[in-house]
Amino acid sequence: MSEYFTDLELEAYLDEALPADLMTSVESALRTDATLAQRLVTVHQRRDSGVHSLGEIWRRHRVTCPSREQLGAFLLKAVDPDLADYVQFHVQQVGCRYCEANLQDLGQRHANSQAQASQARRRRYFESSAGLLRK
Repeated sequence: MSEYFTDLELEAYLDEALPADLMTSVESALRTDATLAQRLVTVHQRRDSGVHSLGEIWRRHRVTCPSREQLGAFLLKAVDPDLADYVQFHVQQVGCRYCEANLQDLGQRHANSQAQASQARRRRYFESSAGLLRK
């Protein structure tokens, strides 16, 4: 069974950069296949020994990932169309879980701040009109 996964997939597994279904498959296989577990150890040792490919360095340091500031601007639709297209491609086609998690976090924070601003606005309206209401 260990031959079903490439070394690149095992590296991506270590980086948690695989799609969820493939991560689950690797995890399940690792529990029952000692050969695969040994291959994973070998891949991990090779990575930590300083032998790196250019692609691996890019993946590990997330060189292709937009910054959190760029992701926030993307959510607010305040980026140029080229960057918007890239972010959309990066998250949807490449499937970068790191950026997807950042987008979800930023979206949730934005929704929470919008809700708080709305509540504060209602409170100010009520407080400013309280003296004008008849008893």
